[in-house]
Amino acid sequence: MNYALVVVDMIKDNVDLTRGAALDIEANKIIPRINELSAVFRSKSEPVIFACDSFMADDFIFGGLMKPHAIRGTGGDLPIKELNCQTSDLILPKRRMSAFYKTDLDQTLRTWNVKTVVVCGIMTNVCVLLTALDAIQNDFSAIIITDASTCYKAELHDMTLKVYEGFPLFPLFRTMSTAEVISEITAN
Repeated sequence: MNYALVVVDMIKDNVDLTRGAALDIEANKIIPRINELSAVFRSKSEPVIFACDSFMADDFIFGGLMKPHAIRGTGGDLPIKELNCQTSDLILPKRRMSAFYKTDLDQTLRTWNVKTVVVCGIMTNVCVLLTALDAIQNDFSAIIITDASTCYKAELHDMTLKVYEGFPLFPLFRTMSTAEVISEITAN
């Protein structure tokens, strides 16, 4: 089984507090697990993809309560340095919540013969979840990493994961810990 790791929105404008991060979350807690996952995926020659918010300055999405951030070309739309991105990793700019929406991610994954999309990052209840659900919509299995994803409120993270534990699409759609995913990948 071929896997791909999709790290969602762990970018400077969302996470780096020195830049006035746009989201009030505790993303620093998941960085070590994301780095561990990334290293394992790379060691097994499985792709690592950083799906990054990347908006235009006058983007429609800023018409609500969301403040402008992750503007293309500012550097704030790039992964944080703590994630140790490698040249072999794919940086995927995205204009909306799902990494699949109006990108070529599905075609790229098919080119790489990926069968299962493993998703982590921020925000569990929005971008992580929508990316995982869109993986299913595009005929890939999906896994949300429970301890390598986070949200600005722990209750929202926990409630989102609770809804999808034992979901009728199991085993096409699963929630797993970092250790469980690493065990599955290294066994193959």
